[in-house]
Amino acid sequence: MPPNSNSLPLDELQLYSKEKLDLGLAVFLRDNRLQASFQPIFDLNTTKVLGFEGMAPIELIRAARVSSNLVEGEYLGRHLVLASFANQGFQGKIFLNVSLDVLLQSEAKTGETLKYLAEFGLSPSQVVIKLSRSESGADVALLTQACAHYRAMGFQLAICSLNQGFSGLSLWSEIKPEYVQLDKDFIDGIHHDKVKLQIARSIYEVASQSSAKVIAEGVNHPLDLMTIRDLGVDLGQGSCLAETAVTPEQVLPEAVIKSLLRVNAPHENVLQTRATVSKLHKYVTPVSPSDTNEEVFRRFELHPDLHAVPVVQATKPLGLINRSAMIDHYARPYRRELYGDKSCVTMMDDASIIVEHHTTVQDLTDLILKSDPRHLSSGFIVADTGVYLGMGNGHDLLRLISTLQLNAARYANPLTLLPGNIPICEQIDLLIQASASFVVCYLDLDHFKPFNDVYGFQKGDELIQLTARLISKACGMFDFVGHIGGDDFIVLFQSTDWEQRCYDFLDDVAMAFPQVYDEEDRLRGGIEAEDRKGIKHFYPILTISVAAVKVSPGMFASHHEVSEACTSAKKYAKRITGNNLFIERRLPLVPSSNHESEQQH
Repeated sequence: MPPNSNSLPLDELQLYSKEKLDLGLAVFLRDNRLQASFQPIFDLNTTKVLGFEGMAPIELIRAARVSSNLVEGEYLGRHLVLASFANQGFQGKIFLNVSLDVLLQSEAKTGETLKYLAEFGLSPSQVVIKLSRSESGADVALLTQACAHYRAMGFQLAICSLNQGFSGLSLWSEIKPEYVQLDKDFIDGIHHDKVKLQIARSIYEVASQSSAKVIAEGVNHPLDLMTIRDLGVDLGQGSCLAETAVTPEQVLPEAVIKSLLRVNAPHENVLQTRATVSKLHKYVTPVSPSDTNEEVFRRFELHPDLHAVPVVQATKPLGLINRSAMIDHYARPYRRELYGDKSCVTMMDDASIIVEHHTTVQDLTDLILKSDPRHLSSGFIVADTGVYLGMGNGHDLLRLISTLQLNAARYANPLTLLPGNIPICEQIDLLIQASASFVVCYLDLDHFKPFNDVYGFQKGDELIQLTARLISKACGMFDFVGHIGGDDFIVLFQSTDWEQRCYDFLDDVAMAFPQVYDEEDRLRGGIEAEDRKGIKHFYPILTISVAAVKVSPGMFASHHEVSEACTSAKKYAKRITGNNLFIERRLPLVPSSNHESEQQH
């Protein structure tokens, strides 16, 4: 009998397996006293633990492979993970690794996982089935059927191994999982790899459209963490957050928490608003499928202001019962007598709109406009990773949209619709008060007046709008873009890769600005125009100067001081010819003679 150990040498393991596994993998598991381990999955927005990925002991997996008994080994590992999860009293979700090959070989064990859950007092709503790679190229149709079976039992689904290319994407499109894992191959070094960054961005955008949350696996470097945060990725796991352990840390280090928390920009173009439905939902006590139609009807009678009631099974929202629809149905002859004692799901609209709390108001509006008009009056259900939070109604949605439009119009620049001076100052003060680190970039077009004089104000306005679009394109989800007026813009960067974003913007400017000139002027590289004294000068193709000031907590007291620092930095930026990024490297109040070198793009 081998010693109690979690790390047997492979040759001893193979010998032991051949001798003992005929007696069953349970004997191996019992004799070795192996333990499951867990890696926390953190919500990068709240910095709290969402759940844990459970990992069976590697010795058990190896033994199962040696004995060619993968199904038995995986189920024993699953049992071990769930037992440890329950015994340690972990809160949140448990992600169970399920290989696709085993999934299709285990028909005889249908319902086995539910037995484990009942044994340990766990609910299917706590479990996420994480589907891992298939060695044999499993049939997608069969996998879809198997996944539907799990979902019917109340489990959520997650997929990984998208680095397998088309097969991974095909599975995603078929089963529509609640979670999509970005494999560590994509995450490792993403902060300096543009290809990985673009792949991750594309996966995140597709996931957002399908209401799936993205989990970044293998976040082992602080700069990789900052990059996925700036992308908007919701969830992460890796040694940078917490190490895998039998009893892992469940609180992030203080330094990591500070690096993750960002201040949202409250003033934005309403067409691109980031306001989410979390601003709209209110908790309405739900009914369950075991409640009868008569019970729901009496509730409507007691609460005249209640327009709809959500139906929730355990924590999973199923749909809405609309007050008007139910009363209309009950008004027909004998309907109350026939349906009064039946389950309320017979009156439920099972096509009700159910959205995640992070869904933007704009996306929700688009969804309602594309749906049946009844949803505007019935309302919508709000969930957090499939768990019921509350519901909202069309009236509150319209009121919020109206408020956003009024605020945007009141303080926006009329030409670009970007926030003007007041919201810019408010946002700077908000960041200072939150002790956030950020970078202020002052952007100013070079020789814009001569261009405006030669080409006219309409062409000048078009150039200003083009500049606004290019700036917005270069910014991340936590970055704030403002239009001071004329050809002056402000960006408040919280993205850690702000410098690269500035250089990408300058590349776009170098490509786009020459195209606004007539062919003759473009070929000769500029225009002739008179200065204020009536003297003709040659002005080259328009360029832009960017002056950057890094702001650390405690460096400035208010937006007034930040403004002074930016104005000073802009003077140096304007001395440089061509498209350029000038980074202010002086400490506040240091004389200009100590100024470091200027940077030109």
